[in-house]
Amino acid sequence: MASLDSFGAKTPLSVGDASHEIFRIDRVPGHERLPYSLKVLLENLLRTEDGANVTAEHIRALGGWDPDAEPSVEIQFTPARVLMQDFTGVPCVVDLATMREAVRNLGGDPSKVNPLAPAELVIDHSVIADVFGRADAFERNVEFEYGRNRERYQFLRWGTWPGW
Repeated sequence: MASLDSFGAKTPLSVGDASHEIFRIDRVPGHERLPYSLKVLLENLLRTEDGANVTAEHIRALGGWDPDAEPSVEIQFTPARVLMQDFTGVPCVVDLATMREAVRNLGGDPSKVNPLAPAELVIDHSVIADVFGRADAFERNVEFEYGRNRERYQFLRWGTWPGW
């Protein structure tokens, strides 16, 4: 996503042989008195300014933040990536797979059905220790884990694969 860069904040940064693009919050009046958390949001607004969802007015409003005033403007936020744990991520994978299937059935390209922000799914459930006190305990417990949850892992791999 290219930023409109109304504040001229987009700046190249060279580190060694690599060149990066950063957005300087010091181009926004009022940035110096913002708490750190709002500075992070300010950089996000500068980076994602599109004139529709994030406008120069949103950026100015955050730069003019007054801790004693009633909030009058909602702070827009566009995450760079989404981290979902197991119980929220699996339904999301089901939704994406269903939408891709529907698009394919209607003659469209299912690979075009993707989240707007990169998403990572973290499988974070407890593991049962069936084997312990042996040199091969870890390997055996992993085998049991994959055996118990094989269908689930197969589904998640299938549901996240864009070429299914």
